[in-house]
Amino acid sequence: GAEGSTLMSYFSKNQIQALKPKITFSTLRDLQCPVLQSNDLQGKPEESCSTEELFEWLGAVLNQVNLDNKSSSFLSTYCCPEPNTVVEKAFLCTITGFIIPEKIIQLLEQLCCYFGEPKLAYWLTLTVHGFADSPVSWRESEHGFHKGGENLYNFVIFRNLDYWLQMAVGAHDDCPP
Repeated sequence: GAEGSTLMSYFSKNQIQALKPKITFSTLRDLQCPVLQSNDLQGKPEESCSTEELFEWLGAVLNQVNLDNKSSSFLSTYCCPEPNTVVEKAFLCTITGFIIPEKIIQLLEQLCCYFGEPKLAYWLTLTVHGFADSPVSWRESEHGFHKGGENLYNFVIFRNLDYWLQMAVGAHDDCPP
């Protein structure tokens, strides 16, 4: 209607354009991955890793940190938590842009369908990062991006469709409900 055409003329007059999210794919070869048990959040020595160990490892992988624990580079001496297993191929898909919650739910549902057919993977993850200066906040508090800006959550989905939900918010933000 008339409102739509007024809105479109505003956008075109001010040279505002819609951008599509950028999608990149990469294959990580011979990746050491933590051993996880869906019913064991704390982890057990020599049996499985904890949620905290996974979260730290996942951050290193997503930021392309070298995980070989060699001190020669002095950039990082981080290594995969124990116990771990080497995965021949791991796939990483990164979508950058403004993604509405309905699309995130759709991605999560598609990832759950991955286990519908026999697969070798025991678990997979979906990590959602908010922009540091995102206007979105939890509850009634203003997002504290001037003081930090942490704003992410991560689903770890297991073959039996159990899942973990991990969240990170800044020290000056309220925790999600």
